[in-house]
Order: sequence, then structure tokens, then C-alpha cells
Amino acid sequence: MIKIILAEDHNIVRNGIKSLLEKDSQFSIIGEAVNGQDVLDMLDSGHNPDVILADMNMPVVGGLELINRLNEVGHPAKIVVLTMLDHEKYIIQAFKAGAKGFLLKNVGSLEMIFAIKQVADNNQYLCSELSLRMLNKLMHAPEPSLENLSDVDLSKREMEVLNLIADGFTNQEIADKLFTSKRTVEGHRQSLLDKTNTRNTAALVRFALVNSIIN
Repeated sequence: MIKIILAEDHNIVRNGIKSLLEKDSQFSIIGEAVNGQDVLDMLDSGHNPDVILADMNMPVVGGLELINRLNEVGHPAKIVVLTMLDHEKYIIQAFKAGAKGFLLKNVGSLEMIFAIKQVADNNQYLCSELSLRMLNKLMHAPEPSLENLSDVDLSKREMEVLNLIADGFTNQEIADKLFTSKRTVEGHRQSLLDKTNTRNTAALVRFALVNSIIN
């Protein structure tokens, strides 16, 4: 039996998901919440779910903050994010935070059930629509240059800047995080482009991912 807590602030959506999941005998809905704080309160009161299906955007405590709070206390429940936000940066943020699944709200019932079972079995799952979209993007992306890969020598600070760029931070935000100036960050960004022979930020991040410079 897979014990589930549903965290969704829209009653109609939450009730629809509950009705869908209760049709599967392997699922037990042990709690419903309208925000992440409700989930935390349930856990404090003794609820012990295997999977938490959580909307990314909820009042008080959203999906990402909920994941971070669970990480802080080391709770073993696995988070499946359910959202309408389909931009790559949200997918990356969710999985980096510790989510085990990422589903769009327009996902079919069979895929949702399959995804939850996969996550409960300690697998990760990205819904098929987003998987195919990202695969198509990669297939049509220009090949990153690998000619001088062995010559790419990045400093510790350049690696810090590169990882923050990959996380979607602006030059000013990176400067604030690294306690340096925006101009210095701009210099590091240009140096990264030069060293990797890439033309823009998207190509830089793709180069770093393909060549395992960042994970």
C-alpha cells in the first residue's frame, strides 16, 4: 500500500486527483492539505506518507519550500511536484531541491498513477510531455564544441559562477551571492564563454552539462 498526502490549494483539483487515485487499490490517501505548512503539521502529528503529491505554487509554504523543509528534518517521504509551470528552470529547481517526480497538471490519469508508483519504488519520473519536449530540444540543438575540452581549465570562482548561471541567476544576483561586483561577474561570464568557445549562456550551460563540468 502506497500512502499519499495530497497538497493542492484548489479544492476542485485536489478532489479530482483524490477521486482518481482512490480507484487504485495500491493507493491510500492519508491526508489532504491546501499548503505545505499543512503537510508539515500532518507529519508532526504522526502522518507517515510514502509519497507527497504537491503543487509547486501554494500559499504559505509552496512545493519547493516544502521539499527544502523536509530535507532539513530528513523526512523520507518522496515528493512528486504537480504544476502548470513547464519551463525548464522549474524542472531543474524541483529535482535539484530533491523532488523525485515532476508532473504537469494536464497529465493523463494512467501516467499519474504510473509516475507515483515509480517514485514509490525509488525511481525518478518526469512526465512524458516534458521529457519529449526536452529530448526534441536537445536533438535540434547545435553540437557543443568538444575540440578543446581537455584545455578547458576553470578556476574555483569560475566554477562557482558557472553553477549559479546554470541555476538561472542574473549577474547581479550572482554578485550578491559571491559578495563581489556585477562587473566582476560579467568578466567571469565572458571568460567562461571564451574558454568553452560558446556564443551565449544557453550554449555555455549545455556545453557544461554535456561535458559533465556541472551536474
